[in-house]
Amino acid sequence: MTTLIALLCVVGIACGQILFKLCAKAYQTHGLLTSQTITLFIAAMVLYGFTTLVWIWVLSRSELGKVYPLMALAFVLVPVATYFFFGERFSTSYMTGIGLIVAGIVLTSQGQ
Repeated sequence: MTTLIALLCVVGIACGQILFKLCAKAYQTHGLLTSQTITLFIAAMVLYGFTTLVWIWVLSRSELGKVYPLMALAFVLVPVATYFFFGERFSTSYMTGIGLIVAGIVLTSQGQ
């Protein structure tokens, strides 16, 4: 159960990054002190804050060394999300790096 909640924290962090990107786009288009920019910024901060509190709960029940490798999944989820949400493209070497991250996560979780 703790691992599942840790994975939800990773998804929350990834979603927060997408919200920050949306906030940056709103800033670029509409300016800093607009309701859209401020709303996106606050949403990202609230999500990060909530995710941090849940992560503290996870750490109170798990060893950091066992759950921390899951955080590397954010380096996979964010680029995948930006591909779908923003149409960003990545080089073959970048995708190879993401594959290595996934392999590292699998390897570290095997030893538990």
